[in-house]
Amino acid sequence: MNIPIPWFVQDVIVVAITLIVVVFIIKKSKHPVQALLEGFCFVFLYAGIFENFAVIMGWYVYGRSLLMFIAVPLSVPLIEMDVFIVGLWMLEKVRVPDWCKPFIMGLLGMLQDFSLDPLATHQVYTVDTVTSGRWTWILTPGAVNIYGIPVYNFPGWMLIMLYATIFVILGRRWFKRSGYKASVGNGYPFASLGLALLAMMSPVSNALLWLVGFQGSVAEWVMLSFHLAFPTVLLIMFWRGKMNQPISIRQDLPIFAVPVVFHVSDIIFTIAGGFIEVLWLVVLASCLHVALLVIVCVASQRARRTIPVQPAEAFLFEP
Repeated sequence: MNIPIPWFVQDVIVVAITLIVVVFIIKKSKHPVQALLEGFCFVFLYAGIFENFAVIMGWYVYGRSLLMFIAVPLSVPLIEMDVFIVGLWMLEKVRVPDWCKPFIMGLLGMLQDFSLDPLATHQVYTVDTVTSGRWTWILTPGAVNIYGIPVYNFPGWMLIMLYATIFVILGRRWFKRSGYKASVGNGYPFASLGLALLAMMSPVSNALLWLVGFQGSVAEWVMLSFHLAFPTVLLIMFWRGKMNQPISIRQDLPIFAVPVVFHVSDIIFTIAGGFIEVLWLVVLASCLHVALLVIVCVASQRARRTIPVQPAEAFLFEP
């Protein structure tokens, strides 16, 4: 198959990052089987199925890749899974109420997507007589959009992360209360991500994306603003730099490396492709995401000097 070189290289980067995350899970996790099952179910039971559903519904189409999950390049749900895994890993370290975590995870997902999607939609090539972007949105006439991407796409990343976080946290609690029974541990990832998929396809999502019935209107801008502002307010009100456990850049490397590598890759391919009109957005999203990670890192260094740091029980990784 004739795969454009930029698409191929970006897929290789995604697979390499995913393998690094898997290695860290196996080497450092308290519950490696359950953590790996969470990732597997996220890709193949949740994000991968929803992405294929979106293609069937005619919302967007993808270019071809060497690794496909039906009609979707496998790298797409893998990116989402990587962001999800390392985001939850970081949130184990910061001291915020569990109910805040799904919204903060959504913010992390949106910041990642704000550099990913503008690039991907501009990477247009002809493969086997079909011309498309790495992925291409099919817009209705008059739809509000950002460089050909419907505005609701970005809150869509909020919902993907929000639902997964809610049900995985509940699943982990169930696992803990069972006394870490293997049967519960092996079952809750499937139940959690299955419920997340049902929630993603429920009427609740319509309300959170465009206030039900107002798709393609200014309501999408209103909801985008809300989904960016609300998690930021939660961080300001409920976090304020408090940590459960200090973060070590060496021991917790994927927390920082995964989003940074994805952002740097987006910037490089945006410049190399000459997509100057979207460069500002790719760089802005990258800088905001990195700035948040730097703030977390600084807070962690301060926590190291605070005696004692109140450790919370970590599901994935030991302090």
